[in-house]
Amino acid sequence: QVQLVESGGGLVQAGGSLRLSCAASGTMVSSINTMGWYRQVPGKARELVAVIISGGSTNYADSVKGRFTISRDNAKNTVYLQMNSLKPEDTAVYYCKANVFVRLGTWNDYWGQGTQVTVAS
Repeated sequence: QVQLVESGGGLVQAGGSLRLSCAASGTMVSSINTMGWYRQVPGKARELVAVIISGGSTNYADSVKGRFTISRDNAKNTVYLQMNSLKPEDTAVYYCKANVFVRLGTWNDYWGQGTQVTVAS
């Protein structure tokens, strides 16, 4: 099992910055491969924001490229999302996800509880 706890959300003015953190713990934390951030607004599907694999490769949604940076501290089992030049359309609940290797051919996804990010115009 893996537990994920997000922090760092809040209210910020447009153009401002926030840094989200997601700390992983549990018996299978050493089997985490990919970690990522997703976001969701009411009435819409959850969407990928950024993802980072254990080797450090990253991928970003086009809407956040150049503004957001995902990073990972494997020693602390923590993934971060540095969000700069925030826009009102970035307002959402942000969720952390970990993809965990269980056995050959089997991977499980674990989600955090979410943290609210609100960008005021």
